[in-house]
Amino acid sequence: MHIAFLTSEYPHPKITHSAGIGTSIKNLAVVLVKQGHHVTVFVYGVATNEIFKDSGIAIHKIAYKKYTVFSWYLYRKHLQKYINKVITNNQIEILEAPDWTGITAFMKFKCPLLIRLHGTDAYFCALEGRKQKQKNFWFEKKALTTANFITSVSEFTAKKTTKLFSLSKKIEVIHNGIDSTNFSASSIKVEANSILYFGTIIRKKGVLELAGIFNEVVKKNPKASLTLLGKDVVDILKKKSTLELFQCKLSAKAKNNVTYISHVPYNQVKEYIAKANVIVLPSFAEAFPMTWLEAMAMEKALVTSNIGWAKELMIDGETGFIEDPRNHDLYAAKIIQLLENKEMNSIFGKNARKCIENNFSQEIIGNRNIKFFKNIIDERV
Repeated sequence: MHIAFLTSEYPHPKITHSAGIGTSIKNLAVVLVKQGHHVTVFVYGVATNEIFKDSGIAIHKIAYKKYTVFSWYLYRKHLQKYINKVITNNQIEILEAPDWTGITAFMKFKCPLLIRLHGTDAYFCALEGRKQKQKNFWFEKKALTTANFITSVSEFTAKKTTKLFSLSKKIEVIHNGIDSTNFSASSIKVEANSILYFGTIIRKKGVLELAGIFNEVVKKNPKASLTLLGKDVVDILKKKSTLELFQCKLSAKAKNNVTYISHVPYNQVKEYIAKANVIVLPSFAEAFPMTWLEAMAMEKALVTSNIGWAKELMIDGETGFIEDPRNHDLYAAKIIQLLENKEMNSIFGKNARKCIENNFSQEIIGNRNIKFFKNIIDERV
């Protein structure tokens, strides 16, 4: 097969931006190439045009073009023309695109279009209780209703998106997977009483609630330390640095025990995960987060939020704890329990690793995707 992906992000030094979607695309692309299939990745919205190969994957960077008027439409048509030429010349059989802001709205391709639900803007606005820009909803609905096929990274996201956009299409659920050989238990010594949050410093990931939670942790365990690892962003409601808002919520004692690290190379993130005693991921808005998969694969006990997708990945009381981040006392109590009970912490970590190996490994999820792609191609024939 020849499968192509359209994305605004991808983990490679020549591409400045990458997050969970980019990582999940690369994980799948690597599996496809290993099994003898061809993969092309179109990265849009970048600064320059370039074509190069990475691990057998053809990468096409398509620079953003600004027009005097209707840039949103004309750039889409520019993408369509470029991609269709490559589809024809290279016999691409499926083009996959993400749902975010409906990039494929008003585009027509010379092969089936598959949209994978990682979470639309409408989806995240609904989870956060925010009002969405009408044009974003319009683009996303147009893209979803005109797609040939839809898949979702979680059952929760599929159901929520179906309701938001009144969709009638059948949605195949295929969870994100992870390379469990790349993320595994480390020999790096764990730092006692250390807590790690990693990911974007943003309201929707529960960072502001984490301040109140950590205040409670420090009351019971004054030696506890919290590291925040990730890019700080301007808060969508307060229009201020989310990190500053977080720091304002800390008690004097808690503030002394917090370290912020803005950015490290992707491969160094694993070192911080390895050193942490407990991983905290109190997010309010996700689809099926790669950060959770990565921490679990590295045999880490987690305390996460208990919303929607969480129960499709976490097993409460076995791979860690799930709790409402707004309940600071209960959430803090779960963290303290894992900091103080080494045996429980170790058992949860090992259970988390087994859960990944048995359900979400790159090979298992890759094979499910390959079967799905083949069914799409067979249906077309």
